[in-house]
Amino acid sequence: MNIVVVGAQWGDEGKGKIIDFLAKDSDIVVRYQGGNNAGHTVVIDKEEFVLHLVPSGILHRDKLCIIGNGVVIDPSALISEIEGLKKKKIYIDTNLMLSEQAHVIFPYHRLLDELREKRRKIGTTGRGIGPCYADKIARVGIRVVDLLEEEIFAQKLKLNLEEKNKILKNVYGCKGFSFEKIFTEYREYAKKIKKYVKNTTLILKEAVKKKKNILFEGAQGTLLDIDFGTYPYVTASNASVGGVCTGTGISPKDIHKIIGVAKAYTTRVGEGPFPTEFAVDLMEKFRLRGKEYGATTGRPRRCGWFDVVLVKYSVMVNGMDELAITKLDVLDEMPEIKICVGYEYKGKVYHHFPANLRILYEGRPIYEKHKGWLSDTSRITSFKDLPERAKGYLNRLSELLGVKVRLVSVGSERNQTFIL
Repeated sequence: MNIVVVGAQWGDEGKGKIIDFLAKDSDIVVRYQGGNNAGHTVVIDKEEFVLHLVPSGILHRDKLCIIGNGVVIDPSALISEIEGLKKKKIYIDTNLMLSEQAHVIFPYHRLLDELREKRRKIGTTGRGIGPCYADKIARVGIRVVDLLEEEIFAQKLKLNLEEKNKILKNVYGCKGFSFEKIFTEYREYAKKIKKYVKNTTLILKEAVKKKKNILFEGAQGTLLDIDFGTYPYVTASNASVGGVCTGTGISPKDIHKIIGVAKAYTTRVGEGPFPTEFAVDLMEKFRLRGKEYGATTGRPRRCGWFDVVLVKYSVMVNGMDELAITKLDVLDEMPEIKICVGYEYKGKVYHHFPANLRILYEGRPIYEKHKGWLSDTSRITSFKDLPERAKGYLNRLSELLGVKVRLVSVGSERNQTFIL
């Protein structure tokens, strides 16, 4: 069975942990979009692994892990991540493949990202992801396969630097980049990553024919999707299920199940609307209890109550079959728990997620209030053993969303996840 795991909120939902949990029953794990702006955290026997580009399935030695064509690659970050994992005794060799059609991030992408963020604050990670995707769409991007061909790489890099250096000088008043320095640096990167570079689309097509079990790992979340998110406060790729096909070459017919991942509450990093955001005191309590700091940047996450309007929109956009709820244990000490079921704006109630950001900024969330269970759930290993009010909370979410809650996580460790 081929399964997609996709974020149902603004990212940071715990997809890496769910991928790690499901990977044991898969043959191949594939990242299909985003770049090293992602931070997927998995904890095994109290040891923490933070993955940015390498699929979370790499922590299972017998799984083939593929970085698809829809991912943008910073070679320096990829090499550093591989070396870091090897130091932690994680086996990486023929079990990791990189699409020859993936686009490459360069220093000018990172600098442009930082400069644009200063002019118009979106909340990017500054990793050059957006500018790299922009070059891809403008048809001036440099792919991994181009990086391996010296003449083609030199030609494309010269043309790009002519344009980028003029922009940096005339628009931002910055010094440009040296062709020789980047060319030499990236040719060295090419030598180090060459062994992983493959025609991954062909490999995945063959795997489908052989009925291998493929697990597709999304980065970010649906509300950060370039088309369906809270634009312009979004990422630069399709973080929803549609990105699977464009980011790997897999046909929609070859996807059998779509699992959404949502926290038992809501978080987001960076700028943009957030209807259910907490006041300062409660925000700080959740940050400390839920360790709500970005795995990639370390930035504190904004926290709020579970938003059914938002997640129901994600369920619709992705056609989710099931839902995984993470960090249920963070709610253990809450005497009252709220669920947002609508927004009220200028006398009108919205039960469907609006594209109009003014409604999201200025609308008043409509809440259902539920009594908390006030007991420790972190050691529970089955649904039947959960406190009755915790069961009621999960059942109510399922009822409101119109999709079954299939997986629950009650802590960061690998063994703190169970199937309903």
